[in-house]
Amino acid sequence: MTPEKPEAVGDIGRLGEASRDEKASLGEEISRPPSSSEVFSDRVFRRTTLVVAWFTVFLVGWIVVSIGRDAMPSVHAYGLQFLSGTVWDANRERFGILPAIIGTLYSSILGLTIGTIFGLAIAIFLSEHFLVSGLDSLLRSVGSVEESWLASLPDKIENVLKVTIELLAAIPSVVYGLWGIFVVIPLIRPPANWLHSHLGWIPLFSTGLSGPGLMPAALVLAIMVLPTITAISRDSLAAVPAKLREAAFGMGATRWEAILAIFVPTAATGIFGAIILGFGRALGETMALAMLAGNANVISWSLFSPANTLAALLANHFPEADQTEVAALMYAALVLLAITLIVNIAGTLILQRAEAGLKGLR
Repeated sequence: MTPEKPEAVGDIGRLGEASRDEKASLGEEISRPPSSSEVFSDRVFRRTTLVVAWFTVFLVGWIVVSIGRDAMPSVHAYGLQFLSGTVWDANRERFGILPAIIGTLYSSILGLTIGTIFGLAIAIFLSEHFLVSGLDSLLRSVGSVEESWLASLPDKIENVLKVTIELLAAIPSVVYGLWGIFVVIPLIRPPANWLHSHLGWIPLFSTGLSGPGLMPAALVLAIMVLPTITAISRDSLAAVPAKLREAAFGMGATRWEAILAIFVPTAATGIFGAIILGFGRALGETMALAMLAGNANVISWSLFSPANTLAALLANHFPEADQTEVAALMYAALVLLAITLIVNIAGTLILQRAEAGLKGLR
């Protein structure tokens, strides 16, 4: 028996050495340096992304330079008076875009305000599953549905609602314009004229609504920005950490106290981003506003007054413009581009400040 022990010990030792060799070989495979092909592919990927990023910057700069070059004759001829003028008359070569600037900002801010209110409400409604809980309570009050196909009905209805809201972004702008002309304007004309007749001393209701105007345009804009604001806000609210939700309810907060005081401020960065994206969409909208705003170079605070926007001005006058008017239109396009860039820069700064202020909540 004694001669067998050293052999057994030797076998165990050889097994230990073999396992160490396997571990060593395995460790070498895990910690090996990258191969030349991997280094090459990594460098190609980094160079490609860098080129694409700089190409995007170059493209934006090229667009600005191209528009500025075509607008330079009008810049030299009219200067800053182009921004403060209120008359657009190509026959007399008098051009001013102040009504279009005010109309662009007025309609965009009004439509964004309405879209943000409804978009954020829908986002809270979907992210907090109010629809599912309400339908569950309704089905349970009718009878036991745990074993039937009705148990999955609330989730299916909620998914249909989410998809329907997102599909609003796929509707063409001209379809929104036609819908606004034939549905929205006749629908809001009676209450608008009632407000004008009874509260006409208020500047917001100082005119009646006879046809196209700011309010129909703003309502259609609100519907057009609704999918962007709703989808991004819902994702931001759904990304609130579960521990933060549990802590809010553990501290005794009610459902709405937790939503308004904890969940919405925590998701504020994403919500602000959605609002900025919606504002950019509203500023650049063309066909719907060209059909609904009224295309009138007037400055009025009334919600029912016809107005004009920079994008609608470009769309309506460009097809029949001569060389002088084309230069003026390019000047107007340069102003619209500057407004959009300023909005994006301001939105980026707001997002950065909001992100810095919410670091302690994440």
